[in-house]
Amino acid sequence: MFTNWKLILSLAIPSVVSFASATVTGTINLIMVGQMGALVIAIVGVSNIICYNGWALCSGVGNSINYLVAQNYGAGDMKKGIERTYAALCLCLAVVLLIVLAGLLAPGLILRLMGGSEEFVAAGTEYLRYRLFAIAATTVGFVFHGFFRGIGDTRTPMVLSLAANGVMIFFTYVLTYGKLGFPEWGLVGAGIAVLIGELVNVAGCVYVYFFKLHDRYQTRTRMAIDRAEAKLIASESGKLGMQEVAMSLSMFVFTMFVTRLGTEALAANEVALNVMSLGFMPAFAFGATATILVGQEIGKGNPREARRVGTDVAVLGSLFLLVLGLGEFVFAEQVARIYTHDPAVYELTAQLIRISAFMQLFDGLLNFYAGGLRGIGDTTFLLRSSFLLSWLVFIPLTYVLTFLLELHSIGSWISLYTFLALFAVTIMIRFYRTDWSQVVMKQAEPGHSHS
Repeated sequence: MFTNWKLILSLAIPSVVSFASATVTGTINLIMVGQMGALVIAIVGVSNIICYNGWALCSGVGNSINYLVAQNYGAGDMKKGIERTYAALCLCLAVVLLIVLAGLLAPGLILRLMGGSEEFVAAGTEYLRYRLFAIAATTVGFVFHGFFRGIGDTRTPMVLSLAANGVMIFFTYVLTYGKLGFPEWGLVGAGIAVLIGELVNVAGCVYVYFFKLHDRYQTRTRMAIDRAEAKLIASESGKLGMQEVAMSLSMFVFTMFVTRLGTEALAANEVALNVMSLGFMPAFAFGATATILVGQEIGKGNPREARRVGTDVAVLGSLFLLVLGLGEFVFAEQVARIYTHDPAVYELTAQLIRISAFMQLFDGLLNFYAGGLRGIGDTTFLLRSSFLLSWLVFIPLTYVLTFLLELHSIGSWISLYTFLALFAVTIMIRFYRTDWSQVVMKQAEPGHSHS
């Protein structure tokens, strides 16, 4: 077990740093633009949810390449891994065009659909436009990161994330407030800063994949894309993408409910989610590690070892979250005050953080075991459970607790964590009830795939 723990940490810690840098960047950016008032905080919060939905639409491409390449790497068949990556990039670019079009044509319309006032729409349209362009770039980078992680290289995504996020923070500061001779563009400048950072990440990915890795994996070799492989990737990407969309759209509706509680409630909700993303960070990182290690062991033909390493990832990741939760619970109000000086906002925020501090362990278990199921390609179950629990449990429960029982923001968050707890238990049961002796690599030919 301890040998596994050393390997797990060597992969997970760079991923934690990678996700942490994104979280800290989001926090610093929110603090910088948050000085412009509650309306701006609310615009950033709603834009975050909208952009998460845009990213979720094509996140499945990166997630599918992550586990498929991990299996190919384990099997020693990287020619197939490169072929699959090319197919994924082609698929990704088609979806990216849709996001760019949405950014060009529809940001104001999207904000109106979220229930924003005319003042809200007028102030937020240009910011959301640049954020959507940034999401298009994020999606391309995510496919490359999926490849890097699949071959067990979590350091490259870490370095690229740190560089991109450093650029993002710098340009948020100078373009929002007109520092160091740059123009003062306010909230729009903050949106442009995010786009610049994401483009830096993509440029780094292209350099590493096509130049640094070419000698080892022949990444610049022109390949004819096999139709069966392209169909497999489209299918897997669709399932994993729709799994994310089911969750992200339910969070979208959740935010629409909270929006109707007023600007202060929405601002508190956004700050609390920003703080809680500190807990999502190790959850995502260890979940990605489970996908890598489980996928590689399946590729090597060691399904029982895959199950064991998946369990080890969950144990280690849970320990991380318990320590974090303790810190968040004890210092909830002090953390909330960093974001805002408005007592109505920071007192509500502190309450929301305390509710979530230890409940986020369920979010962790969900990510750890879902990562393990992705590693074996059990994508159909992930899609079905995500869809059913998001729409038959989470949304109705949020409506009942928030409005019918008049628990307001507290009711919203209780329903969020009830949903996460049920989802985590469902995925965990599936992981341990799987007949691992029958698990094989995902193949393009029908009849050889595990679903």
